[in-house]
Amino acid sequence: MHNRTAAALVIGNEILSGKVVDTNAAFLCGELRALGVELKRIVVIPDELDAIAEAIVDLHPRFEVLFTSGGVGPTHDDITIEGIARGLGRRVIRHPVLEEKIRAFSGTKINEAQLKMADVPEGAELIYGDDLNFPAVMVENIYILPGIPELFRSKFLALKSRFAADPYYLRVIYTSENETSIAEHLNATMAEFPELLLGSYPKLNHPEYRVRLTLESKDRAYLERAFTFLLERLPHGAILRTESPEEV
Repeated sequence: MHNRTAAALVIGNEILSGKVVDTNAAFLCGELRALGVELKRIVVIPDELDAIAEAIVDLHPRFEVLFTSGGVGPTHDDITIEGIARGLGRRVIRHPVLEEKIRAFSGTKINEAQLKMADVPEGAELIYGDDLNFPAVMVENIYILPGIPELFRSKFLALKSRFAADPYYLRVIYTSENETSIAEHLNATMAEFPELLLGSYPKLNHPEYRVRLTLESKDRAYLERAFTFLLERLPHGAILRTESPEEV
């Protein structure tokens, strides 16, 4: 089974200062999970060249895919391209295809700030997808996406088929017990099925249940065995309901 790993690098002083609430990482979590991709890191850093370069050096060799969010506009603090290039040991160049598109869109009113958006790390590829008026930029395993949520989402959705891997399958158990009462059974399940992704989520003052358990695996048969194992060990009457396996 194919198990792809990914990381997300969110770039922006506005995120760290609380002026803007990041929604791109949360969106990416859900989309990648549905594709069967394991998002292993989310890193948030300021608009600083050294911070960007250091994050690139750290993340891009460790994960199959790295997504960046933010810092690719025309203003003074949009330095993601330069930071990525520095981290990869590459120059920043002006891509002729992007420059042509920007000139065609802007006409005679074009300025240097607009042309800055045609700058890419040397060797970058342009990735086209459905409904993309402006291509995405990729260099090595890094997909450079805008920070504006609407643009981030539209670019990712246009490219998402590139990232598909084997899907995760899911079983859910709702229980009437407190987490402390069932912890030993969760531990026993993990000891027996160490590759299982087992989550335990208490809900305070919920009218229907106390703990929601999620069991996930890319191997449906393995998941079913673990699910049966745990059901047999939970206290009598503790199981309120379950949900059938499905692709996450």
